[in-house]
Amino acid sequence: MIPVYGQLSDATGLVNRLDVQTGGHSFEVETVANFDIYDFDFNSNDKKLTLYITSGLENNLGEVIMPNNLLGGNFTFYLNDQEFFPKINYNEKISFITLNFTGSGDNTLDIIGTTFLDGLTQRDEIELSPPDLTPSVDYDYELIYVIIGIILIVCVIIFVIKKRK
Repeated sequence: MIPVYGQLSDATGLVNRLDVQTGGHSFEVETVANFDIYDFDFNSNDKKLTLYITSGLENNLGEVIMPNNLLGGNFTFYLNDQEFFPKINYNEKISFITLNFTGSGDNTLDIIGTTFLDGLTQRDEIELSPPDLTPSVDYDYELIYVIIGIILIVCVIIFVIKKRK
């Protein structure tokens, strides 16, 4: 996905695609940053996505592309339990959040929205059983008989033609 409002310089670019499963839906939150997101947690009751960040740099720059139907509305941010004010741009589908902060090592970023599953219906999460990968032995014998019959007819025709020559 290409950012709507800009992109980081070529010097940065650790891309993370966070697969958030909630309310029977799957969402992709994409980040591009000069730091790594080694884990995340989503709490639907609190409408909160927590990113666990590790960085070897003092000056950190990153972008978060958040689907509005996952989390939206007015955002509140906390970086290491301190309120944080990143730059936010919106369109009808995403919120584009630009993070700029200092501090190497481990950091925690909480992104809290005021809307959750906006425009979607929460579905019961159904556990799907893994597919049965064993070969099927349920043959359609009628089809096999038709194919054998066609092969026999072709052989008889070839035999008759060769016999006439």
